[in-house]
Amino acid sequence: MRAEIISVGTELLLGEVTDTNAPYLSQQMAQLGIDVYHRTTVGDNEHRLVAALEQAQANSDLVIITGGLGPTADDITKQVVARFVNQPLVGDQAAANKIAHYFAERTEVPAPNNHTQAEYINGGRSLANSVGLAVGTYYYAQATQTHYVLLPGPPQELQVMVEQELVPVLRQSLPNLQPLFTHVMRFFGISESRLAALLADVIAQQSDPTIALYAQHGEVTIRLASRANTSAEAEKKLMQCANVILEQAGQYYYGHGADNSLANVLVQKLQQEHLTIAAAESLTAGLFQSTLATIPGVSAVFYGGFVTYATEAKERFLGVPHELIAQNGVVSQATAQAMAQHTQKRAQTDIAVSFTGVAGPGQVDGLPAGTVWIGLQFKDQKPQAQEFHWPKMTRQEVRQRAVLAGLMMVLQALKKQ
Repeated sequence: MRAEIISVGTELLLGEVTDTNAPYLSQQMAQLGIDVYHRTTVGDNEHRLVAALEQAQANSDLVIITGGLGPTADDITKQVVARFVNQPLVGDQAAANKIAHYFAERTEVPAPNNHTQAEYINGGRSLANSVGLAVGTYYYAQATQTHYVLLPGPPQELQVMVEQELVPVLRQSLPNLQPLFTHVMRFFGISESRLAALLADVIAQQSDPTIALYAQHGEVTIRLASRANTSAEAEKKLMQCANVILEQAGQYYYGHGADNSLANVLVQKLQQEHLTIAAAESLTAGLFQSTLATIPGVSAVFYGGFVTYATEAKERFLGVPHELIAQNGVVSQATAQAMAQHTQKRAQTDIAVSFTGVAGPGQVDGLPAGTVWIGLQFKDQKPQAQEFHWPKMTRQEVRQRAVLAGLMMVLQALKKQ
C-alpha cells in the first residue's frame, strides 16, 4: 500500500516550527507494512491544499493529513478535505460533551468555532483525542478507493491518537498488510563511501533484506529491512544478512539499534567486564567525560578524570614530566601515552584514556589543525597511543570526532583483551 503524508501549516513553511509528525508517522506506517512514498508540506491555504490532495489521490492509496483541526480561522483542513470528498461534517457527541465540560471547568465561554473541533467527515470514523479537544477522522472514499486520515498538529496529541485510535483502525481496515522489520547496524572509523565499496557485492545482490547506508555525525549506519509474517521469520533473514556484512566490515562495527550510541555500548561493555575508566583531556576539555556521564548507570564504571588544557596543568595535575613535553611536544605520541599512564596511576582505575591535539584554526608546534593523539592505558600494560587527522573540520567538529574515536579505541581494545 502506497501512502502520502501532507503536513498543513504555514508555520512549518516559515521554519517557525519543525515538523516532527511526518518522521514519526513514516516510522509507524513502516511498522504496519505501509510504504510512505511522498511527504508534502503546504500552508494554510485552501487552493494549495486542494492541489496537494489531488496529487496525493492520484499517487497514493492512503493519504494522512496532519494539522489544521483547531478552532481558529486558519484551521481549514477538516473543511477542505470534507468538500474534496464531497461529504458534510457531522458532530461527535462525546467530543462535544468533552469540549463543553472543558470550558465549564474553567468557567469560560467557548468560542463559536470550538464546536468544529468535535466534527468529523460524514461516513467516516471519528478518532478520539484523549489529550486535546480536536477529533481526527478516518474516511474511505469508495469512488477512488482512497483512505483518508486527518490528525491534529500538536505532536503530543497526534502520537497518542495514532497509537490508540489509528493503528487499530488501519489493522482492521487493511488486514493483509505485511509488516516491515528492520535491524540497524552501527559503524565508526570508516566513511560511507568506503563502507559502500567494501560491501559492493553484498549490496548488488540485495533483494530481501534490503540494505541502506546512512552517514551521520561521524558514523555510518546500515539499515537492513525485510517484510515477513512473523518477527522470527524476519529475524532469521536479517541476521543472516548482518553476519555477511560483519565478515566484510566487522572491524568497524560497534553495535546495533536505531537509538544506540558508542558511549552506551562502551559503558555496557565496561559494566559487563566490571572495569573502571578515567580520562585526561586537553583538546576535548571534558567532552569525553561529559559524554560518558549521559549514560544511565555510568557511575559504576566511570571514576572521573582531569581537564588539563594548559601544558602546566598536564605537569601539575598529572605529573607528566616537563622534559618529556618539551622534547616531544604537547601534541605527540609520547605526551598522549604519558597522560594516560599518569591518569591511570592517580585514579587507580583499570583503564585511562587521554586526548591531546590541535582543534584549530591555527597550528600548534607546526602541526596542522585536526591533528589528534589519543592515549590509552590498561592497568599493568604498556601505554598505547593512536594518531588521527581530521582536516577541514571546525574546532567543535574535531573535538566531537575525537570523543567518538576515543570511545571506539577503548571499545576495540576491550574486545581484544
